[in-house]
Amino acid sequence: MSTSNKFTIVRVIAAPVVFLLYFIPIWTGKFAAPSMIILLPFLVFAEITDGLDGHYARKHNEVSDFGKVFDPFADVILHLSSFCCLMFSMSRELPMAGYMPAFIFVLVFYRELSMTFLRMVAVMQGTAIAARKGGKLKTVMYIVSAFYGFFLETLVRCGVAVPYHTMKTMWGVGIGLFALCLILCYVSFVDYLIAFKPVFKSINNKK
Repeated sequence: MSTSNKFTIVRVIAAPVVFLLYFIPIWTGKFAAPSMIILLPFLVFAEITDGLDGHYARKHNEVSDFGKVFDPFADVILHLSSFCCLMFSMSRELPMAGYMPAFIFVLVFYRELSMTFLRMVAVMQGTAIAARKGGKLKTVMYIVSAFYGFFLETLVRCGVAVPYHTMKTMWGVGIGLFALCLILCYVSFVDYLIAFKPVFKSINNKK
Protein backbone atom coordinates (compact mmCIF):
# COMPACT_ATOMS: atom_id res chain seq x y z
CA MET A 1 0.00 0.00 0.00
CA SER A 2 1.32 3.45 -0.93
CA THR A 3 2.18 6.03 1.73
CA SER A 4 -0.62 8.31 0.59
CA ASN A 5 -3.22 5.53 0.86
CA LYS A 6 -1.97 4.64 4.34
CA PHE A 7 -2.78 8.18 5.43
CA THR A 8 -6.19 7.92 3.77
CA ILE A 9 -7.07 4.69 5.54
CA VAL A 10 -6.40 6.42 8.87
CA ARG A 11 -9.61 8.41 8.32
CA VAL A 12 -11.58 5.26 7.57
CA ILE A 13 -10.36 3.69 10.81
CA ALA A 14 -10.87 6.95 12.72
CA ALA A 15 -14.58 7.14 11.84
CA PRO A 16 -15.82 4.33 14.16
CA VAL A 17 -13.35 5.42 16.85
CA VAL A 18 -14.85 8.92 16.86
CA PHE A 19 -18.33 7.39 16.98
CA LEU A 20 -17.48 5.21 19.98
CA LEU A 21 -15.67 7.96 21.88
CA TYR A 22 -18.69 10.21 21.50
CA PHE A 23 -21.39 7.69 22.36
CA ILE A 24 -19.81 5.67 25.18
CA PRO A 25 -20.65 8.41 27.76
CA ILE A 26 -24.21 8.64 26.37
CA TRP A 27 -24.63 4.88 26.68
CA THR A 28 -22.93 4.49 30.07
CA GLY A 29 -23.28 7.89 31.73
CA LYS A 30 -19.52 7.81 32.44
CA PHE A 31 -16.32 9.33 31.02
CA ALA A 32 -18.12 12.45 29.73
CA ALA A 33 -15.21 14.90 29.94
CA PRO A 34 -12.44 12.41 29.00
CA SER A 35 -14.38 11.36 25.90
CA MET A 36 -14.14 14.83 24.37
CA ILE A 37 -10.63 15.49 25.64
CA ILE A 38 -9.51 12.44 23.67
CA LEU A 39 -11.88 12.85 20.72
CA LEU A 40 -10.96 16.39 19.68
CA PRO A 41 -7.18 15.99 19.21
CA PHE A 42 -7.77 12.56 17.66
CA LEU A 43 -10.16 14.11 15.13
CA VAL A 44 -7.67 16.91 14.41
CA PHE A 45 -5.04 14.29 13.60
CA ALA A 46 -7.48 12.39 11.38
CA GLU A 47 -8.36 15.55 9.43
CA ILE A 48 -4.67 16.43 9.00
CA THR A 49 -4.16 13.14 7.16
CA ASP A 50 -6.40 14.53 4.42
CA GLY A 51 -3.65 16.98 3.54
CA LEU A 52 -0.84 14.49 4.10
CA ASP A 53 -2.21 11.89 1.69
CA GLY A 54 -2.38 14.46 -1.11
CA HIS A 55 1.10 15.77 -0.28
CA TYR A 56 2.72 12.33 -0.40
CA ALA A 57 0.73 11.30 -3.47
CA ARG A 58 2.26 14.22 -5.38
CA LYS A 59 5.70 13.92 -3.77
CA HIS A 60 6.08 10.20 -4.50
CA ASN A 61 4.13 10.33 -7.77
CA GLU A 62 1.45 8.10 -6.28
CA VAL A 63 -1.54 9.92 -7.79
CA SER A 64 -3.92 7.26 -9.09
CA ASP A 65 -7.54 6.75 -10.08
CA PHE A 66 -7.96 4.58 -6.99
CA GLY A 67 -6.68 7.38 -4.76
CA LYS A 68 -9.06 9.86 -6.38
CA VAL A 69 -11.95 7.64 -5.30
CA PHE A 70 -10.56 6.37 -1.99
CA ASP A 71 -9.72 9.84 -0.64
CA PRO A 72 -13.25 11.33 -0.90
CA PHE A 73 -14.70 8.02 0.33
CA ALA A 74 -12.60 8.27 3.51
CA ASP A 75 -13.70 11.89 3.96
CA VAL A 76 -17.35 10.92 3.64
CA ILE A 77 -17.06 8.07 6.16
CA LEU A 78 -15.40 10.31 8.74
CA HIS A 79 -17.65 13.34 8.25
CA LEU A 80 -20.91 11.39 8.23
CA SER A 81 -19.81 9.63 11.42
CA SER A 82 -19.15 13.01 13.03
CA PHE A 83 -22.49 14.38 11.86
CA CYS A 84 -24.28 11.30 13.17
CA CYS A 85 -22.73 11.95 16.59
CA LEU A 86 -23.82 15.56 16.57
CA MET A 87 -27.49 14.66 16.24
CA PHE A 88 -27.22 13.74 19.93
CA SER A 89 -26.02 15.54 23.06
CA MET A 90 -25.74 14.83 26.77
CA SER A 91 -27.31 18.23 27.42
CA ARG A 92 -30.96 18.31 28.47
CA GLU A 93 -31.33 22.04 27.82
CA LEU A 94 -30.93 22.22 24.05
CA PRO A 95 -34.01 23.01 21.92
CA MET A 96 -33.61 19.57 20.32
CA ALA A 97 -31.72 16.32 20.97
CA GLY A 98 -28.47 17.49 19.42
CA TYR A 99 -26.69 20.08 17.31
CA MET A 100 -27.44 18.84 13.81
CA PRO A 101 -31.10 18.49 12.77
CA ALA A 102 -31.92 14.98 11.57
CA PHE A 103 -33.43 16.21 8.29
CA ILE A 104 -30.18 18.01 7.40
CA PHE A 105 -28.19 14.87 8.17
CA VAL A 106 -30.46 12.75 5.97
CA LEU A 107 -30.22 15.17 3.04
CA VAL A 108 -26.43 15.37 3.37
CA PHE A 109 -26.31 11.56 3.57
CA TYR A 110 -28.36 11.26 0.36
CA ARG A 111 -26.01 13.67 -1.42
CA GLU A 112 -22.87 11.87 -0.32
CA LEU A 113 -24.30 8.45 -1.16
CA SER A 114 -25.32 9.70 -4.62
CA MET A 115 -21.90 11.24 -5.23
CA THR A 116 -20.15 8.04 -4.19
CA PHE A 117 -22.37 6.08 -6.58
CA LEU A 118 -21.55 8.45 -9.45
CA ARG A 119 -17.82 8.13 -8.73
CA MET A 120 -18.07 4.34 -8.85
CA VAL A 121 -20.02 4.38 -12.10
CA ALA A 122 -17.57 6.85 -13.65
CA VAL A 123 -14.62 4.65 -12.68
CA MET A 124 -16.31 1.74 -14.45
CA GLN A 125 -16.25 3.93 -17.56
CA GLY A 126 -12.54 4.69 -17.10
CA THR A 127 -12.95 8.16 -15.59
CA ALA A 128 -11.96 9.16 -12.06
CA ILE A 129 -13.88 12.15 -10.71
CA ALA A 130 -11.32 14.23 -8.87
CA ALA A 131 -12.27 16.78 -6.22
CA ARG A 132 -13.31 20.20 -7.53
CA LYS A 133 -13.11 23.55 -5.78
CA GLY A 134 -16.78 23.43 -4.79
CA GLY A 135 -16.31 20.00 -3.28
CA LYS A 136 -13.24 21.14 -1.36
CA LEU A 137 -15.11 24.18 -0.01
CA LYS A 138 -17.93 21.89 1.08
CA THR A 139 -15.45 19.65 2.89
CA VAL A 140 -13.93 22.61 4.72
CA MET A 141 -17.41 23.65 5.82
CA TYR A 142 -18.11 20.12 7.02
CA ILE A 143 -14.96 20.21 9.15
CA VAL A 144 -15.67 23.67 10.60
CA SER A 145 -19.26 22.74 11.46
CA ALA A 146 -18.30 19.41 13.03
CA PHE A 147 -15.62 20.95 15.23
CA TYR A 148 -17.99 23.71 16.29
CA GLY A 149 -20.58 21.14 17.33
CA PHE A 150 -17.99 19.08 19.19
CA PHE A 151 -16.79 22.26 20.91
CA LEU A 152 -20.30 22.94 22.21
CA GLU A 153 -20.61 19.36 23.43
CA THR A 154 -17.23 19.68 25.15
CA LEU A 155 -18.59 22.63 27.13
CA VAL A 156 -21.53 20.48 28.17
CA ARG A 157 -19.51 17.41 29.13
CA CYS A 158 -16.82 19.37 30.96
CA GLY A 159 -19.45 21.16 33.03
CA VAL A 160 -18.56 24.66 31.82
CA ALA A 161 -21.18 27.06 33.12
CA VAL A 162 -22.69 28.78 30.09
CA PRO A 163 -25.86 30.87 30.53
CA TYR A 164 -28.86 29.21 28.90
CA HIS A 165 -29.56 32.07 26.49
CA THR A 166 -25.89 32.21 25.44
CA MET A 167 -25.81 28.47 24.84
CA LYS A 168 -29.05 28.68 22.87
CA THR A 169 -27.52 31.40 20.68
CA MET A 170 -24.38 29.34 20.14
CA TRP A 171 -26.56 26.36 19.28
CA GLY A 172 -28.39 28.52 16.72
CA VAL A 173 -25.08 29.47 15.12
CA GLY A 174 -24.35 25.76 14.78
CA ILE A 175 -27.68 25.17 13.06
CA GLY A 176 -26.75 27.93 10.62
CA LEU A 177 -23.41 26.27 9.90
CA PHE A 178 -25.06 22.92 9.22
CA ALA A 179 -27.62 24.60 6.97
CA LEU A 180 -24.72 26.14 5.03
CA CYS A 181 -23.18 22.67 4.75
CA LEU A 182 -26.42 21.45 3.21
CA ILE A 183 -26.51 24.26 0.66
CA LEU A 184 -22.85 23.88 -0.32
CA CYS A 185 -23.03 20.12 -0.66
CA TYR A 186 -25.87 20.32 -3.19
CA VAL A 187 -24.36 23.26 -5.05
CA SER A 188 -21.13 21.28 -5.43
CA PHE A 189 -23.13 18.19 -6.44
CA VAL A 190 -24.75 20.13 -9.28
CA ASP A 191 -21.30 21.45 -10.23
CA TYR A 192 -19.99 17.87 -10.52
CA LEU A 193 -22.98 16.88 -12.64
CA ILE A 194 -22.34 19.78 -15.01
CA ALA A 195 -18.56 19.31 -15.16
CA PHE A 196 -18.78 15.57 -15.84
CA LYS A 197 -21.95 15.68 -17.93
CA PRO A 198 -20.27 14.01 -20.95
CA VAL A 199 -19.26 11.05 -18.78
CA PHE A 200 -22.73 10.59 -17.33
CA LYS A 201 -24.32 11.13 -20.74
CA SER A 202 -22.16 8.39 -22.26
CA ILE A 203 -23.21 6.04 -19.47
CA ASN A 204 -26.86 6.78 -20.15
CA ASN A 205 -26.40 6.15 -23.87
CA LYS A 206 -24.95 2.69 -23.17
CA LYS A 207 -28.05 1.52 -21.30
